[in-house]
Amino acid sequence: MAEPTEPVTELLDALRQGDAAAQGRVLSRYQAWLKLLARMQIDSQFHGKFGPSDVVQQTMLEAVRALPRFRGQTEAELLAWLRKVLAHVLAHEVRRYKGAQQRDVTREVSMEQSLAESSLRLRHVLPAAGTSPSRQAVRHEQEVLLAEVLSRLPEDYREVIVLRNLQGLPHEEVARRLGRSAGAVRMLWVRALARLREAMEAAGEWSGR
Repeated sequence: MAEPTEPVTELLDALRQGDAAAQGRVLSRYQAWLKLLARMQIDSQFHGKFGPSDVVQQTMLEAVRALPRFRGQTEAELLAWLRKVLAHVLAHEVRRYKGAQQRDVTREVSMEQSLAESSLRLRHVLPAAGTSPSRQAVRHEQEVLLAEVLSRLPEDYREVIVLRNLQGLPHEEVARRLGRSAGAVRMLWVRALARLREAMEAAGEWSGR
């Protein structure tokens, strides 16, 4: 049985009351989610220049400085705010390596929109058909848990889900990237989704019934 998760409202209240440790608890809770979103945005032309871990580290540093000023009350508001910080960091890195010096607000807005779309795709990796509206409200931010669970899967399982479900690549392209046959990738994908479903159910946060 999964350990109970500290409600985000309590975390934010602790933060505003000057609990320095709350900053770490807030950010560690979303680290895997931020890293996955960052990976989905970094173009292949930037590989070797900066990666998801670099971007997330800078995002967390900026978030730590700004968190005391965050006034949202819900997890949805916090995630939207963190995506905005991540978009700012990503846009800065792209500018740095493309040689542009001035801030491009349009690029940051576009990056925010792209991150929001990626977050939505993550939420629907395991669609739970037939759940009630109240149940869906409870699990509204399940993509955070899913990103954490996904980060703990075997690497080949994680890769096939990211490439197939989140980046939307066809089996043939996934096979090329993983160095396997298309048939082998299809089998791997089915096993990976089954493992992900089991892990989510074990966490007590998802049900397909």
